[in-house]
Amino acid sequence: MTILQAIILGLIQGFTEFVPVSSSGHLVLAHHFFGVTQTGLSFDVALHVGTLMALLLYFNKELVIIAKSLFVKTPQTRLAWLLVVATIPAVIVGVLLESSAESAFRSPKLVAINLALVALLMLWAEQYYHSRVKKPTKLDKVTRKQAIIMGISQAAAIVPGVSRSGSTITAGLFTGMDRVAATRFSFLLGIPITAGAILKVFTDSAALQQLSDDKSVFVAGILAAFLSGLFAIRFMLRYLAGHSLSVFAYYRLGLSVVVLLALAFGA
Repeated sequence: MTILQAIILGLIQGFTEFVPVSSSGHLVLAHHFFGVTQTGLSFDVALHVGTLMALLLYFNKELVIIAKSLFVKTPQTRLAWLLVVATIPAVIVGVLLESSAESAFRSPKLVAINLALVALLMLWAEQYYHSRVKKPTKLDKVTRKQAIIMGISQAAAIVPGVSRSGSTITAGLFTGMDRVAATRFSFLLGIPITAGAILKVFTDSAALQQLSDDKSVFVAGILAAFLSGLFAIRFMLRYLAGHSLSVFAYYRLGLSVVVLLALAFGA
């Protein structure tokens, strides 16, 4: 992999991690069409270091308060523990399906199918939100049920093409959460599971060896993911304050069709 390819993959990861179009799906497709196979999952997980850094920087003040709230009762204590509870489903699914996530799930055809399926769910969620939700739930009023449903939906994102932000924000809309509240909860919820995935992969000696052998490539990709991720977080929180998920759903449907046609013609 060249440094230019690493930067392109990093930009893709950073932007699509927070925009609900599936970062893992886009990386699988990029690896396939670039013909890059030598780093694979280790490099993709390394890129999450960049997006994790973006989350930690953007939410740094909130995270300090939330961390303290786990030990000292504050107005944020309830939210802090809801985030802990909502993280559990993804941890369980990640442990059970770890081997599949590293092999069978990394299929361009599966990515294309999941892009389309979740797009339809997103459009359905928007229709439900407009017609049925009269008083959307703000972040400080999130219920245990809403948090658990978002946690379960996050677990589905282990399959490339689903999208962690897409599945969780969509679930939030179905449960009656305000768009921005669902987005903020989704982003905060992604921090522990992303950190865990990074630690899991890089406790493996083979992954560490790849990092050591291609330090400049990994650093370039991580930095690109950090910068594009920071931009994407700001963009999504501002965009969803006044717009729906529909444009992302239509993009997913279009990309799905393009990928399936490309595969059909031997690309």
